[in-house]
Amino acid sequence: MPFFKSSLSGPGYVVLNVIRVCNIIALLAIVAASFCMLIKTFVVSKFFFFDGVSHVITGCLALALILTEIGVFRRYIANNWPLLSINSGFITLAVLMIILGVSVLGNLNKTATSENSLGRTFWQLTIASGIVVSLFGVINIFANYAFRQKSLGITARQVRKYGSTAPQKVDVSPSLSVRTAKSGRRSFYLNRRSVSDTLPSYHTDNRPAARNISAPVMATTPIKGVSDGGVPVINGVQRPDLAHHPAYQGQNF
Repeated sequence: MPFFKSSLSGPGYVVLNVIRVCNIIALLAIVAASFCMLIKTFVVSKFFFFDGVSHVITGCLALALILTEIGVFRRYIANNWPLLSINSGFITLAVLMIILGVSVLGNLNKTATSENSLGRTFWQLTIASGIVVSLFGVINIFANYAFRQKSLGITARQVRKYGSTAPQKVDVSPSLSVRTAKSGRRSFYLNRRSVSDTLPSYHTDNRPAARNISAPVMATTPIKGVSDGGVPVINGVQRPDLAHHPAYQGQNF
């Protein structure tokens, strides 16, 4: 199966880029139909404001999807619209295209956007744009599952950009274990060895060089400012011997 998926990367580069061109054309038709209906709504409808706002939102959303398909503002899209970035597939794009198509076709039932109001040419443009963009929305869903490499975490967008070199160009997560690769679920975990190297250790060692800072150090030889018993002397005042502390007497409280 991985060999089959890798063999589809080369043809997938061509097929997905052809689909991208068709997506842009279909979305441009939605923009044209939306603004055409917007003009007719202002002329005919009495409640033109809300209908006009809906047409503006439809046209602006189609323009935004065109920008994602062209590939401009990639950093902004990755930070703010991650579901439309290169690290995601075509599912969000496909769903939005289907919604746009249904919205445009639904407006044809209104008086302001009927065949008599728009004229036969613009009415045909509107109905064709709704059908085509919905159709390519469905095609994008099938293309997303057909050309992605799920075991490697490579999306269909990455195949569309890099083709057969996608496994070398894309940073495949090293945390994908054999089990998660078979199940298709990503596992993000820290290596146990790396954790033990970065976290501090509180185990004590009898060797002087291996003593941790958290382990108490008892002086055994007299030094300057220290009494014969190893108890420090500060300004002539000797601190009480720790040997008499309850913790060292084995008392329980």
